[in-house]
Order: sequence, then structure tokens, then C-alpha cells
Amino acid sequence: MFRKLLLFCSLLWLLGGCVPRLDSPGGLETVWGERGISNGKFEKPRAVAIDADDRLYIVDMTARIQVFDRDGTFLRAWQIPEYYRGRPSGLSFNKAGDLLIADTHYNRMLVYTADGRKLDEQTIGGVEGHGPGEFGFVTDAVQDSQGNYYIGEYGQFDRIQKFSPDGEYLFEWGGHGSEPGQFVRPQNIAIDAEDRIWVADACNHRIQVFDATGDQAVLVKMWGIQGEEPGQLSYPYDLVLDGEGHVYVIEFGNHRLQKFTLDGESLGVWGGNGREPGQLFCPWALALDSQGRVHVVDSNNHRVQRVAL
Repeated sequence: MFRKLLLFCSLLWLLGGCVPRLDSPGGLETVWGERGISNGKFEKPRAVAIDADDRLYIVDMTARIQVFDRDGTFLRAWQIPEYYRGRPSGLSFNKAGDLLIADTHYNRMLVYTADGRKLDEQTIGGVEGHGPGEFGFVTDAVQDSQGNYYIGEYGQFDRIQKFSPDGEYLFEWGGHGSEPGQFVRPQNIAIDAEDRIWVADACNHRIQVFDATGDQAVLVKMWGIQGEEPGQLSYPYDLVLDGEGHVYVIEFGNHRLQKFTLDGESLGVWGGNGREPGQLFCPWALALDSQGRVHVVDSNNHRVQRVAL
């Protein structure tokens, strides 16, 4: 009788459309990095960007930009010159292949060449405030296909500002709050093939998507609620899109990586709190390479883990 009951329950589970768990260490390919301040080591890495040749650019709490190949081999590094007030927390590449740096506590976006030369004339911001072109704590900066920049910030005024390719202020949207279109710490910004703006609205535990191609931003979709179950979120700090209809979200609060459809249906979770390979401890960021593998910045474990999902 027990065996029949067990078989029946198993059949119900299979037919119930349950979200699969991408259990650790399944899918884990490599783990690299350790705590330290010398080349190839990390002190709480906070952001990552990946270039067209799958080289990873990673910033940590020492305010160094370290460059690695996709297998974790150290290539080069340089130091952000000003970091007494705080360290950068966002990285991305522009159309020219230059590195955009969200210089969080200096209220600006910096631009560096891939070999570490600072392009001062392309800096946007640098003045703390709430007016156009002024910033609180800058979280991320990205460029769309037309060359426009989108820069997120949190603090007293959570918003995203749009700038022309020449750095001219165009418009802004958001504001502190939990209503649709508002933000509480817009931690990361991604852009899809249609130039829609995807925002990891971290402290609202949700993802918001906007069409900002005109003279204002229009909310297209929004999904996510706070929780620990598959499909729920806890402090989403970063997201990437793979071009095949999938969104990968790193959750600082749930210590995990979660894979979604574009409409927020969970396709699986990976990770979990811990220090063993395949586990995560307060992850901040992720990047997707040309082979579709996810590189997770496992911040409080001072390392990077590469996962094939």
C-alpha cells in the first residue's frame, strides 16, 4: 500500500509542473579566486563585465579592475585612482569596447579603455545632488544601440537618468517607492536587443522593464515578489539576458542564481548559502560568455564560479 501511495504522489509531482532545482554542484564547471589583495585574488568582488573575447573585468573592494580570461587566468590589472569614499559597484562595455564604471560614491560614470587608460572627457556626473546630471550613489551605467547612456542611482532619490552619446542630459524616471515605475535601489541595468531597459529593482525584490527609446520611459512589464521559493526574489543585484528568451538573475539575499523566461517564469535555481563549491555567499554580480555559461561573482567567498545551465 505504501509503495502505491509513493508512486501516486510521485506522479502528482511530475504532472504538477514543478520548477526544477538546478542543484549545486550540478552544472558547475570551475571555481577560481581566493581572498587577498595580490593579482588574481579578491577582496569581496562586486561587479563584472565581459568583453567580446570573453575576458572578464572584475572590480572588488580594493577598487582594482582585474582582467581574466574565461578560465580564470589573470591577465592584467589597474587601480581606480580615487576610492577613499567608496568603491565602484557596476561595470559594462559601451559600443566602442570601452569599460563603463559606476563610480558609486563619487557620483559619476567613468570610462576606461580596455587596457586601463582613463577617458576623462567621457565622464558623466561628479556632482552630488538631485538635479539633472547630478547623482546620489551610482549603481550602474549602460549604453544602448544608439549610443545613449542610462545611469542608475540610489540614496535619497532612486532613479535612472538618460543621456545622449555626448553626455547631454535627456530625461529621468523612477523615484523612491514601491509603485510600478518607482525604485528602491535600482542595482543593475541591462539592455535587450530592442533597447528595452531591464532593471534589477533590488530592495523591491522585482524586475522592471521599460521602453525608454522616446522622450520618456514607459513601463513594459514587471515581475517578482519577495520570497525564497522558485520564482520569488530576495534582493536581486544583477541580471543578464542570453538572447534566447532567458533571464539570469543573481540574488544577494537568497544566495543563488535563478533562470527565468522573459515573463518571469522560473526555469530553475542554482546555488544556496554556503562556502563549498556550488554554494554562494552574498553574490553581487554575473556575466554570460559566448558559450552561454554564467560566471557568478561569489562576493563574500572572494571567488568566481562558472556554471553551465
